[in-house]
Amino acid sequence: MSILIIVRHGQSVYNLENRFTGSLDVALTALGEQEATTAGVKLMDYQFDFAFTSTLIRAKQSLQLILNVIGQSAVPIFENAALNERMYGTLQGLNKQEIVKQFGLKQVALWRRSYAMAPPNGESLKATYERVVPYYQSVIEPKLKLGATVLIVAHGNSLRALMMYLEQISPKDIVKITIPTGLPRKYVFDENLKILTVAYL
Repeated sequence: MSILIIVRHGQSVYNLENRFTGSLDVALTALGEQEATTAGVKLMDYQFDFAFTSTLIRAKQSLQLILNVIGQSAVPIFENAALNERMYGTLQGLNKQEIVKQFGLKQVALWRRSYAMAPPNGESLKATYERVVPYYQSVIEPKLKLGATVLIVAHGNSLRALMMYLEQISPKDIVKITIPTGLPRKYVFDENLKILTVAYL
């Protein structure tokens, strides 16, 4: 049996300001730090063998806060850009409400939630999937097959892509799924990496 826990980073400055963040490197807010700390409290009973995160500061800060709370700062940490948030192209840094006024709610919803449509000069969720899943398959799955307990702290869209793979969620159904900040989601696998249970903690 192996365990995988995924956590979306705590609230970032651009989350608070209602801006498209994407691949921009934006720090946590005070609330984001508290969300990561609260996630750590929920994970007190778990002993992690490995931790994975993106190269972006909001995810790395969240991971460090979680590990500090659970007293596991010595856990091996792997940072990789494959786990970065999707790149929002020319929308990055812009206020979401202003973009809605400019392009309309329907168009912005397609850019944000659909699987195959990318924002201008940015990445689609499909493109994000195509970098997240191969990294997961080549680096993280082998550790889970050996019975490891693994923590991934990353981003809304990189984790949505991973959820699609793990839970066999269709491109149509992923549109409806939003991952909350700072709320751990736990997967328990059998020896063949078939999911036995999955739930938010």
